[in-house]
Amino acid sequence: MPSDKLVLLTGATGYVGGRLVPLLADAGWRVRCLARQPERLAARVPAGVEVVPGDVLDAASLSRAMEGVEAAYYLVHSMGTTGDFEAEDRIAADNFAAAAQTAGVRRIIYLGGLGEDDPELSAHLRSRHEVGERIRAHGVPVVELRASIIIGSGSLSFEMIRALVERLPVMVTPRWVQVKAQPIAIGDVLEYLRGALTVETGDRSITIEIGGPDQVSYGELMQEYARQRGLRRWMVPVPLLTPRLSSLWLGLVTPLYARVGRKLIDSLRHPTVVRNDAATRLFPIRPIGVREAIAGALRNEDSAFAQTRWSDSLSAAGPPRQWGGTRFGNRLVDSRSLIVAAEPGAVFAAVERIGGATGWYYANWLWTLRGWLDLLWGGVGMRRGRRDPKYLRAGDTLDCWRVESIDPPERLRLSAEMKLPGRAWLEFEVQPRENGSELRQTATFAPLGLAGLVYWYGVWPLHQLVFAGMLRGIATSAERSGDVSGSGEDRTPR
Repeated sequence: MPSDKLVLLTGATGYVGGRLVPLLADAGWRVRCLARQPERLAARVPAGVEVVPGDVLDAASLSRAMEGVEAAYYLVHSMGTTGDFEAEDRIAADNFAAAAQTAGVRRIIYLGGLGEDDPELSAHLRSRHEVGERIRAHGVPVVELRASIIIGSGSLSFEMIRALVERLPVMVTPRWVQVKAQPIAIGDVLEYLRGALTVETGDRSITIEIGGPDQVSYGELMQEYARQRGLRRWMVPVPLLTPRLSSLWLGLVTPLYARVGRKLIDSLRHPTVVRNDAATRLFPIRPIGVREAIAGALRNEDSAFAQTRWSDSLSAAGPPRQWGGTRFGNRLVDSRSLIVAAEPGAVFAAVERIGGATGWYYANWLWTLRGWLDLLWGGVGMRRGRRDPKYLRAGDTLDCWRVESIDPPERLRLSAEMKLPGRAWLEFEVQPRENGSELRQTATFAPLGLAGLVYWYGVWPLHQLVFAGMLRGIATSAERSGDVSGSGEDRTPR
């Protein structure tokens, strides 16, 4: 049960750690996070969670972080480094465990990699196992959880599967694609990590192998993902494509994951399956299967997207690429903003008048042409217009769009109903600024397979022209009208 005892968490900016923080806080634990840049993490953690500076590669920085800590999570690795990641992993593990021993920490919880202890292991798995050994050597009891492929939107393994299936209708697959693994859903991993705080171990170190109920290959995972996305994919097995050549090929197809993916893919030639029942005996957790895990990842991505403010997400993602927008999971995002010399109510009123008789503020002839083409393809075209000339409400049709959500005078999100090889949204956000308002416009596309990617990159140059012109047109209309009808007055359509 949760108590007033303090838990230290490393890796809170990572995929697993970032999801674990709120779970621990919601369960009533006192949580302290170690971060190299605490100012970046502080705004993202729940209220009451402490963030302290520190780096596992800097032994001197760990003493303060360990003060008063009862249990510590070790959820870091060095695979993303450009140097010798195995050497960095050794230094980090030794520093962390030594500091924990000095501070009197009672338990360390470590998430490692599933796989047999074998001298022929890949560098990635060998390092994962060695980290566990080096932490245990310092005398603090360790609960080491070993997992195979983690399925969840945003996990490295899942995103590699997604990238390959979405981009390649035909895949040349080496033998390692048929090697068995035992994937586990991210939600189940988090439950094991949370349960590891209180699991009875008799004050000794223990290694627990965790996995879902299904033993499947990477190839079978890709086929299941394709099935759920409605994509047909063909795999052509070849015997000569080594892990090294495969990693180079991966770097061409999925450059975003090239550095870490090349290290990970070398591990796929080893089976990563559960060989003992310790997890079943020690935890009341019954993991879900592969089909449900993939479906859950796709559902959760939609749910998270519905709650996202893209202006926040874009700032967290760093500078956008110069071509093709920014990628968030399977979605491609093209966003721009403009300072408008008008109050937020006036700006939102101009946004809300979009479409119908008002038009789309720029290149209306292109929108008309797009509508005719959509009609030829069996779509709705631009003929539906809008219900009211000034006001919108959720569910309204708007030419070839539908109002998905509206929150005056701040946000309007439209979902596309034209024929597309994927799904599309257009969103407007209005925020007050010292000299008026900031208007942000975001076009988002979830491509369906290779056809969707070809479509997005094909029309992206046109988007730069049309959407930029639309943004300027809305700003001009707002500055001219001075209309503040979106600022809280009666919005009943007349």
